[in-house]
Amino acid sequence: MQNAPFKKLLIWEKAMKLSKKIYEITKEFPKDELFGLTSQMKRSALSIASNIAEGSQRGTKKDFANFLSIAKGSLAELETQCLFALEMNYVDREKIQSALESIDELGKMIHVFRTKLTSDL
Repeated sequence: MQNAPFKKLLIWEKAMKLSKKIYEITKEFPKDELFGLTSQMKRSALSIASNIAEGSQRGTKKDFANFLSIAKGSLAELETQCLFALEMNYVDREKIQSALESIDELGKMIHVFRTKLTSDL
């Protein structure tokens, strides 16, 4: 897709960076979690950027806002999974803290973006 306006969105860029961070973090998880928590975290992380991209290509602001809400749901899912990984000692606190900070920042950014998008609906 040559003209993909979502690539210009800061929230999409940050979501992509978060996905990459999660992929790196989960490389160190136990191999028996490959089809469990590892897979779920990767899917949740990538879902955030994917929903931002898909929503941006929909025809209306209302549709885009809905996809942003779905992205926020995936963000909450990912946060829960990160906290669980920490509880299970699959990752050290410093590495997961960086991801949690990114999650928090991105959640705020998506909220502000969605609010501005829907303010004139």
